[in-house]
Amino acid sequence: MTRMGWRERFGLSAPRHTRVAGRPPSGNGASSFHLFWQLPAHEPLCEVSATFELLNQPIRDRLYFWALQAGFADANGGYGGAHFGFQWNPDYPDMRAVCWGGYANVGGELDGGPTTFPSIDGNPNVCGYRWTTGERWTWRIRRIGDGGVWRAEFDDPTSGQTVAIRDLWCRGDRLVDPMVWSEVFAHCDDPSVHVRWSDFAVRTASETITPTSVSVNYQSYADGGCTNTNTSTDSFGVVQATNTERVTAQGTRLSL
Repeated sequence: MTRMGWRERFGLSAPRHTRVAGRPPSGNGASSFHLFWQLPAHEPLCEVSATFELLNQPIRDRLYFWALQAGFADANGGYGGAHFGFQWNPDYPDMRAVCWGGYANVGGELDGGPTTFPSIDGNPNVCGYRWTTGERWTWRIRRIGDGGVWRAEFDDPTSGQTVAIRDLWCRGDRLVDPMVWSEVFAHCDDPSVHVRWSDFAVRTASETITPTSVSVNYQSYADGGCTNTNTSTDSFGVVQATNTERVTAQGTRLSL
């Protein structure tokens, strides 16, 4: 008789396929994982926010992208969505860049105003900003006016200033389906990188609401994802890590 391993003993079968080394073979060359926010019933959202911390920075000159995402909609349906966050970007000084861009549901990138800071690589959605490792950066996506204009901004923990990056233009009067994610263009076996998310919040015209939980999602093996990413909670928030043992299963809801 073969000796039963701990996974089998507790009813946790090992994944059928694993990918723990090399470059992800996905269409864009990245492995992504997400946290979908679970919200109580609410009025239309005019703002979403979360706090991001890079706990230990990458040591490889490969693109990492961490973002807060939301869709744009009204009572008749959705019209597009966009993502805002920091990039560990080899094209920028000290690898630091910020991105605010998205796509219309009918196809194509959303139009928008210019970035507050210069774009080095010619991408209208990306600009340079020397954000820092190990500090708490609060990111925010919010409606400007009655709708159709959507601003991304962050609170700089060093200066104490709120910094607007740019405005995007898309139909709608509300934000829907907020989430945060990591999109990692590194090899699956590159040194482990950890980021922490906290202070998840949404605003309506009358109140601020905190999600009750977040649902864990990993890019599947079939879709080219690494199988050694993991999501866990600590006393401060929710941590996403690369190149580590996966102990939190796909679809798990983590209470906040």
